[in-house]
Amino acid sequence: MVSLPTKFKAILLLLSFTLVMNSCGSSHSKSKTTTVSKAKGYKSTGVASYYHNKFNGRKTASGERFSNKKYTAAHRDLPFGTKVRVTNLANDKSVVVTINDRGPFTKGREIDLSKKAFMKITDKKSHGELKVKIEVL
Repeated sequence: MVSLPTKFKAILLLLSFTLVMNSCGSSHSKSKTTTVSKAKGYKSTGVASYYHNKFNGRKTASGERFSNKKYTAAHRDLPFGTKVRVTNLANDKSVVVTINDRGPFTKGREIDLSKKAFMKITDKKSHGELKVKIEVL
């Protein structure tokens, strides 16, 4: 059995590592393109909820500090900075929010709103979920 020289092994290892890293980078940029194109003309219906006050001051996925006093929201796929109109299907009240976080991570929910945005469109101040329509502006 022939043994490979140490330099040759090191070169093979470095080449393999480079190929793996390049493949990771290309799939990441492809994902960004898909996400951005999904924002154009995006419309959906689903369930909205709102953030608990304990999240005030914490950093969002976009790096901003969260405030329940602003008109912001979390969505799993839409790009940060996207403006969306969220309309309560029960009373037709709507609010425009900016996506600045990821989530919600609870099954069956489409969007998490700041408390200020949620309270603007709800009639039932004690209930934490609404059926809504979401439209990218």
